[in-house]
Amino acid sequence: MDQPTVGILHPGSMGAAVAACAATNAGAALWCETGRSTASAERAAQAGLTPVATMTELLDRSDIVISLCPPAAAEDLARDVAGHGFAGVFVDANAINPERVQRIAGLFVPDATVVDGGVVGSPPVRGKTPTLYLSGPVAGTDRIEALFGGTAVQTTVLGTEVGKASALKLAYASFQKTSRVLTALAVGMAREHGVDQELIEVASRRTDSYLAEPEYVAKTAARAWRWGPELEEAADALAAVGLPSEMLRAAASTLTRWEDAKDDGELTLTDALDRLAQP
Repeated sequence: MDQPTVGILHPGSMGAAVAACAATNAGAALWCETGRSTASAERAAQAGLTPVATMTELLDRSDIVISLCPPAAAEDLARDVAGHGFAGVFVDANAINPERVQRIAGLFVPDATVVDGGVVGSPPVRGKTPTLYLSGPVAGTDRIEALFGGTAVQTTVLGTEVGKASALKLAYASFQKTSRVLTALAVGMAREHGVDQELIEVASRRTDSYLAEPEYVAKTAARAWRWGPELEEAADALAAVGLPSEMLRAAASTLTRWEDAKDDGELTLTDALDRLAQP
């Protein structure tokens, strides 16, 4: 197959870096400069993207369009693309929930191929190698795999169901990003009492990710009756020094779903997750 023409919407730090990788195997990589900032223009130029004046020109010329934008804008942007009658491969690589990406897929003409994408990792610059997870029709995911072949963007296909890639992206982001916020709260509380360095020392004795230990969820459920009140106390401590306490109170509220699992040493991961899913 001839090298495709790729359009990128819109080149932020991730979008521009991903587009630069796509340009390696593309006949051309386009972006629409109208209404975009000077910073966007500079990123696009550094990525080797070719500017076009209108969205219509970009869509008319592109075989593949990749959408990487703030989550709030994803559906409006997709609606604009679909409204032009775009019939190529549309990759929604935004951090949006599976229901939204399925709605987006429903906007396009039957001749179009919608691929669900989710980028996990940092922008592919200075040796970074993020993974672009893909799900959707084979004809579409095959083309995107070929587009990024041999580049710093690794691709993994999760199946033909639109929504799988977005689900994986958000599941990982929910842990990774929330854990960073929790770190800020923990260090902030400790600093107010002059024990932040001691906190870091305690934490440095353990470097594994809790996310890699899902079997511990059952133990968490069995201890929820104790952990919930402890988190409420921690939330009070945050509030006392002017730090936001809502996240810990929400975690304490979540633990109440396991109140009937008190000290249940026979609880399995499946049991714990099933109980968590029941209001």
